[in-house]
Amino acid sequence: MAVRCVNGTFVGKKKENVISYKGIPFVGEQPVGDLRWKAPVDAGPKEGVYEAYSYGKAPVQSPGDPSIANGTSEDCLYLNIWKSDGTSAEKKPVIVWIYGGGWEVGGTTDPQYDCHNLVKENPDVIFVTVSYRVSFFGFLHLSHLPDGKDYADAANLGLMDQLMGLKWVHENIAGFGGDPDNVTIWGESAGGASVSLLPLVKGSHEYFRRVITQSGAPAQTRSTEQAIAITNRVMEELGCKTVADLLKVSAEKFTDVWTRLYGFYQVLGIRTFPERDGSFLPLDPWEAYANGAAKDIEFLQGCNKDEMNTFLGATGVDVWNKWAGERKAEKLTQLTDKEKELVESYCGDIKGESYEPTVRLFSQIMFIAPQIRLSEEQAKAGGKSYTYYYTVESSVPLIKAGHASELSIVFNHPEMNEFTGRTIDENFAKTMRRMWIQFAKTGDPSLTAELSPDGRAHEWPLYKPDDRQVMVLNEQDIHPEKESSLKIVDWERSYFLTNYYMP
Repeated sequence: MAVRCVNGTFVGKKKENVISYKGIPFVGEQPVGDLRWKAPVDAGPKEGVYEAYSYGKAPVQSPGDPSIANGTSEDCLYLNIWKSDGTSAEKKPVIVWIYGGGWEVGGTTDPQYDCHNLVKENPDVIFVTVSYRVSFFGFLHLSHLPDGKDYADAANLGLMDQLMGLKWVHENIAGFGGDPDNVTIWGESAGGASVSLLPLVKGSHEYFRRVITQSGAPAQTRSTEQAIAITNRVMEELGCKTVADLLKVSAEKFTDVWTRLYGFYQVLGIRTFPERDGSFLPLDPWEAYANGAAKDIEFLQGCNKDEMNTFLGATGVDVWNKWAGERKAEKLTQLTDKEKELVESYCGDIKGESYEPTVRLFSQIMFIAPQIRLSEEQAKAGGKSYTYYYTVESSVPLIKAGHASELSIVFNHPEMNEFTGRTIDENFAKTMRRMWIQFAKTGDPSLTAELSPDGRAHEWPLYKPDDRQVMVLNEQDIHPEKESSLKIVDWERSYFLTNYYMP
């Protein structure tokens, strides 16, 4: 159970024929002290034998997320591996999970991301979860400050951490029985956006060949101007003028101020995003996709029918209406008069409760329209995209087929049903997971009747702009259907909003 890696020998722990290796550092030095807001340090040669029995700490963040139950720290760049016991002559495909949380919260320490059950069900696959810096330590623009020229990386550190974790996997996973040439990166929400942005980073394709992105696309980014505005407000609250001043501020003080201003669970801040800086990330990710930047990477990706209903259910109607009203007014200031008319027309046609128009609008802006555009751009450039539309509804009031409600299914944790509120049909859940696994193995999520847990063949067509077939993930009926009959996006009145990104 001991595996020799570039930075030491790590000893795992066995349970039910599954060996887990937790808390493996994938950097040479943790980003603490003078390395705060610095790019991750490559893991160099190191001797020693280490017990990889426990997770590292979650990254520093505002309170509220399940991942912080065992504490947070700036010392946080660790990964975890799950594999079945025994040796195999064949190298196993590798799936690397990158968590979501609005770039604000989250960690591999969330109990839902434990991959023990996945390996029990799929002993021929190796699963990895990678930590990365979030919030003000992961995405804070600093280069505009008087002493900020040496902190150009600070705006996209979370993505750089992910890439460093993938580099470590590439260099070391063979020792665990994994195939470094068959790695799939997998994420949801900000994690899904991460795995859609990583293919645009120079040199990244060496580390993975496939992408699974759930409710995450390149729209989840911000401009340099937007990033600077957030930094300036925080500095004003902290009474700081330079990076040197900021380095003296404790993580606890930062957390207190950030929670009050932008806390994800407190005020639904949703202000932290990777930056389209024109260096690490392109100024226009959509253009990069259209030009074929990821055409050699295979995609499985999609969205949920009622994405923002999860946020509505979590905050309640009054808080949602206040937040959505303010954010809609802000978004409208970015649009032309004609575009404003289209948005108001779209909202005006939505009937029902007071929250329905904005819930539908922000579902389109943040998740649904960008997901379809990602399929469009990838397919037009000659790349492969298998696209899904998840419609399974929760029993929890207001949530419906909301954001993240599929996570307990894909991770095989039926007991963690906070968003679903009920047990999901077992054959459906197993079949959905098998499609994910089949894609990671072969690049095609289609299942024969023999492979499918529900005993039925499921041919998943590629998304093509002249056809637009998606796989409807319905609890009673998994089937392909044309977008035109589903009306996933409003091509005239909501699709153009992808040009404006999320903030």
